[in-house]
Amino acid sequence: MLWLLTVLGIVGLLLFDFFFHVRKAHVPTLGEAARWTAIYVSIALLFGLGVTIFGGGQMGAEYFAGYVTEEALSVDNLFVFLLLLSSFKVPRADQQKVLLVGIAVSLVARTGFIFLGAALINSFAWVFYLFGLILLVTAGNLLREQRGDDDESPDNFVIRLARRVLRTSDDYDGDKLFTVQDGRRVLTPMILVMVAIGGTDILFALDSIPAIFGLTQNVYLVFTATAFSLLGLRQLYFLIDGLLDRLVYLSYGLAAILALIGVKLILHAMHENNVPFINDGEPIHTAEISTGLSLALIVGILLLTVVASLLSPKGRAQTYVAAARRHANEFLDIEKDPAYCDKIYHRLLSEEANIKALPEKYRARIRAERELMDLLHRAHEEHTERVAAGNCYTPAVARSDVSGA
Repeated sequence: MLWLLTVLGIVGLLLFDFFFHVRKAHVPTLGEAARWTAIYVSIALLFGLGVTIFGGGQMGAEYFAGYVTEEALSVDNLFVFLLLLSSFKVPRADQQKVLLVGIAVSLVARTGFIFLGAALINSFAWVFYLFGLILLVTAGNLLREQRGDDDESPDNFVIRLARRVLRTSDDYDGDKLFTVQDGRRVLTPMILVMVAIGGTDILFALDSIPAIFGLTQNVYLVFTATAFSLLGLRQLYFLIDGLLDRLVYLSYGLAAILALIGVKLILHAMHENNVPFINDGEPIHTAEISTGLSLALIVGILLLTVVASLLSPKGRAQTYVAAARRHANEFLDIEKDPAYCDKIYHRLLSEEANIKALPEKYRARIRAERELMDLLHRAHEEHTERVAAGNCYTPAVARSDVSGA
């Protein structure tokens, strides 16, 4: 009965989200995104409080540790979602439906992974070693990616396969999945984006599911913590997408968390050891990391990571540049509505003003990015042409000269 009520509640929240928020395409305001993010986080916290009251402090700590970890990993996933939506040139008003469908597909797939992981753990104690190694390798990959090129477009086999199999039209038709082209009914790029979002998020599950099993082996807690972290992801995307580039140290924090859980899993595997070539198949009695200590460390690492990122001048520079690039691309190639284009252009001017206020060493680096400078120059020229043609809601405003800042 508990499982049935929980699943019905989650499905109800997804249906509510679809019919009352994303069915009619629109760009969510900051207030709307903040309000619904707060509601979904409150639901998750109240559920955790219920788990603590009826299941005890240990179960409550396991749920909250799992939820916080999955939510942190979800924020990291939003970076890739942002790149995907930008690379597919999805209009802002249509991004909500893409995200919701992708999240729903991911939730179904992750549920399958959860039950598979639980079955493996119950049958083979060595799976804890495997999960621990996966998390340690993932932590190392996060650190390597942080030192590498962060501006690469996401490209994995899910996206390549979808491009090859799904024949789509070249242009969007609102948020419709089908359109008529040359008298034939064809798929729009919207279906390709949904497959890319859902498939990419399924790949993320290969890291996040072992991580949460490192904090609790209770399948119900694993499922609910995962589900609640995904349910509010759409609202969270629109709330913090302007701050995503500011979190320059998030990958370091997530790497530390995954490494912590990986070590915790391996220590637990040693206690449960029955692998013949390790200690002759006998358990190894070592110290273990408690759930309470894990929760405290996870929260502490995240707080330190976020505060350090927000105070970092590098984070501010990266945020302003990424926002300016995104607004320029939206203004030039994606958005068609004159009213929203006008808003985007004024946001671009605001970001350019922020860039001019940065310390000189950051401005010098930005001026050296010729591709960015050319993009901003084209956006200003396009705005001037639209004003001359009467296609903007406001007259031309003073141009912000970033190249001379």
